[in-house]
Amino acid sequence: MKLNDLQPTQGSRRERKRLGCGSGSGYGKTGGRGHKGQKSRSGGKLMRGFEGGQMPLIRRLPKRGFTSMKAGYQIVNVSALECFKASAQVDAEALYEAGLIRNAVDPVKVLGNGDLSKTLKIIVAAASGSAVKKVEAAGGSLKLTEAS
Repeated sequence: MKLNDLQPTQGSRRERKRLGCGSGSGYGKTGGRGHKGQKSRSGGKLMRGFEGGQMPLIRRLPKRGFTSMKAGYQIVNVSALECFKASAQVDAEALYEAGLIRNAVDPVKVLGNGDLSKTLKIIVAAASGSAVKKVEAAGGSLKLTEAS
């Protein structure tokens, strides 16, 4: 194979429509725009959702609920904390560096899924009851900070 042999895959390239080039081309006269009307004119574009002056569907339907601006907790299970060395201090920064959470800013919650065999000092915003029991059973401590 040589550079001069390279060609695009069959059917991957399509020639552009050449509009208004005589009736034999199939795109003469109206140029594929149909007859008359707003959409046949130059600059004749309609607003998204426009329904000819009728109240658009998006405005007819009632609005419900709201989107909370408060960030939720980032979840970490007890089993994921096995990657830390024994007697290590585990906080949001350490969890972020270990790749267990998305960022070190949002609050972290520890859940009790799995087992823990190492003694760790954990500092997080929240923890489930089962997580607290498992950490303390392994000889570690769990301190809760103020979640912002």
